[in-house]
Amino acid sequence: FFDEDETTTFIGIGTLLNQLLPQRIPQAQRLIIFSTGVGYEQPLKTLDKNWKLYCVRGKLSAKKLGLSPDLAITDGAILTRRLYQPSLQKIYRFTYMPHIHHATFAEEIWQNICEQIGFHYLDPRSSVDEILSTISQTEVLLAEAMHGAIIADTFRVPWIPIITSPRILLFKWQDWCSSIGVEYYPYFLSPLVKSYPQYAGGIRSSLNAFSHWKNSLLQFPNFRQIWQQQEQVSGTQLLKIAQTGRQQLSSDTQLEHLTVQLEEKLDILRKDNTIY
Repeated sequence: FFDEDETTTFIGIGTLLNQLLPQRIPQAQRLIIFSTGVGYEQPLKTLDKNWKLYCVRGKLSAKKLGLSPDLAITDGAILTRRLYQPSLQKIYRFTYMPHIHHATFAEEIWQNICEQIGFHYLDPRSSVDEILSTISQTEVLLAEAMHGAIIADTFRVPWIPIITSPRILLFKWQDWCSSIGVEYYPYFLSPLVKSYPQYAGGIRSSLNAFSHWKNSLLQFPNFRQIWQQQEQVSGTQLLKIAQTGRQQLSSDTQLEHLTVQLEEKLDILRKDNTIY
């Protein structure tokens, strides 16, 4: 909408509503916020008078910002269902999509693991078209990348949330899952120690790291016995989760209801900015 207007910044996705937001948009005279989420860093203490907020990702985001629950809808990525026709043909039984940072840290390791256990690997750095087509052609998506799970849910592809390190922000997942009426029930994999950063900075991050290791050990108590075989361990864990894990999917009714709510907010946005 606003490509020709350098004074207006539109934020319609991501977990960007935190204290760093003003620094990221120093040139913006107007800010339009649509379906974005709170998370990372400290939350915003106030909303600037030149910011127009139409909706946020979920009720947890609204509560953090002191907003009315009426402004909590869901992540705007679900509007993809109005723009893209998913494939009806399923090619991949299981696909794994890591968080983008973990894909970068691990390089080709996750792809190798997926090949060893017969999974398809979806690199989150792939093109939009490839990501959309791959998810739509998948029977079950195991996702550490939250927007992979969002698109899967949008395309009616069952998904299982994965965590491989304490870098994953539980709050944003809980925020989104609560908006679609689904319990957030993640499965923990042990980190790829040789590839992921080994130390977490700060007391809070260190506590998160300890909690992650504890959860992964509880789910896989024999892990210590085969510590050196890290890739095999991760592959075994991932395969077990795919075979026995709880698959998630919102209801058709809830998905359509949320889509209509976002479209109504989008219509208001257009009228406010005389866009037709």
